[in-house]
Amino acid sequence: MIDINVKRNTDDADLREKMERVKDFRPIDDVFFEVFINDIPCCQEILRTILEDDDLIVTDIMVQHSAQNIYGRAVRLDALCILGNGKKCNIEVQRADNDDHLRRVRFNAASIAVIDSKKGMRFEDVEDVIVVFISQFDIFKSGRTIYHVDNIVRETGEYVDDGLERVFVNTEIKDNSSISELMTCFMLKEFNNSKFPAVSNRMRYIKTQKGGLNAMCDVMEKYTKEAVERGREEGREEGRKEGRKEGRKEERLKNIKFMIECGVDPAIIATKFDMSLGEVLQLVPNESSK
Repeated sequence: MIDINVKRNTDDADLREKMERVKDFRPIDDVFFEVFINDIPCCQEILRTILEDDDLIVTDIMVQHSAQNIYGRAVRLDALCILGNGKKCNIEVQRADNDDHLRRVRFNAASIAVIDSKKGMRFEDVEDVIVVFISQFDIFKSGRTIYHVDNIVRETGEYVDDGLERVFVNTEIKDNSSISELMTCFMLKEFNNSKFPAVSNRMRYIKTQKGGLNAMCDVMEKYTKEAVERGREEGREEGRKEGRKEGRKEERLKNIKFMIECGVDPAIIATKFDMSLGEVLQLVPNESSK
């Protein structure tokens, strides 16, 4: 029979070990965000704050949602939320400013529309999409916490509603707004903000409770396996490249030797293969080796 105290001590040690593993993660981190946002009250509070809509309802959340477009290109969405009004909202988090994020937003939004389209669907029935892009940097470098990017008729200044809403928020700019205060929470390892009770409860649950800690460790394990697999694939691809490179070298050498055997002037061979005359002459067999 297992000693209850031994089991309790083992469980406590396991819990402490997991708490140590996750203690440095923040909501802005991809691994943490996947677990953090997968909670309707938390997600709803975040979107209500950013979109400034106290009546907004989230009915479902799909984290790290993957789908393919018609060309087989996979798109991976951080969090695809279904709203009570039928709209879809894609939330993306980004720490590094190392890509064309505006095009990324456009690509993801288009993919969402195409994924759920049906044969014969009228364009007026294409679902509205909201993209909320949360970054650790001021994407437009204009000193604002939030940017709304709209479609405007250049000649008239008229706003065009095509069903796509793009909202960019960042953690870099501090302007004392509620959005800025929420973004500050995204950069913290621990917080308890009374203005954001659902977000604070979610943070505490993940960092201190068994269910949240287990979910985090599972996601960390998944990311580790994916990183290892990517490394293996990159290694295999590098090996294939090296193999092709070596194959081309062997084919080139074979052609040079064939031309030498056919009596082609070494100077001509050197010119054709971009070699020095000395390099070609080294390949010419001397009389004693014939």
